[in-house]
Amino acid sequence: LIRTSGEHRISNFLLWQIAYAELYVTDTYWPDFKRTDLLRAVLDYQRRDRRFGGLSAHPSDEPAEPLVEAIGLTSR
Repeated sequence: LIRTSGEHRISNFLLWQIAYAELYVTDTYWPDFKRTDLLRAVLDYQRRDRRFGGLSAHPSDEPAEPLVEAIGLTSR
């Protein structure tokens, strides 16, 4: 779920549907949300280590390089 405007709350939106969802918060307002903002959200998701309640065998802090290069973003 992508939350625009920098708000770190879900405002009771889709409570049951997002129970196990990953949340991404951006300071960009919805009318200004562009393709690069979406790709940044996807890149952030790719960097996450989803454990599903368990421990990770090998944490991944490295970004997906092909996507970084494709959209011209630099690493953190």
